[in-house]
Amino acid sequence: MKITLQYFDGCPNWKTTDTHLQKLVETGLVEAEVDYQLIDTIHAAEQRQFHGSPTVLIDGIDPFADDDTPVGLACRVYQTEQGPAGSPTLHQLEQAITGAQVRG
Repeated sequence: MKITLQYFDGCPNWKTTDTHLQKLVETGLVEAEVDYQLIDTIHAAEQRQFHGSPTVLIDGIDPFADDDTPVGLACRVYQTEQGPAGSPTLHQLEQAITGAQVRG
């Protein structure tokens, strides 16, 4: 499984997502390495269909995106159990990765 964390330096929320992903890897819940992809221009965001920072791609698929998720160089908002947040929760990431493993 390949996990890519897309981000841009102007958004601090990617660090929270990275911490969650590293915890999942370290505890053995996920067998994958996390790659990082810096998105630093509007052109790169459009070319890579970047839905904002942070974006997690699991085998190239953004499990949190839907048809209304905009593409662009911006901080992303996730709907969590506690309300809107700048990062998916640890539980949401675990569910997304587990779901990808089952489908894979």
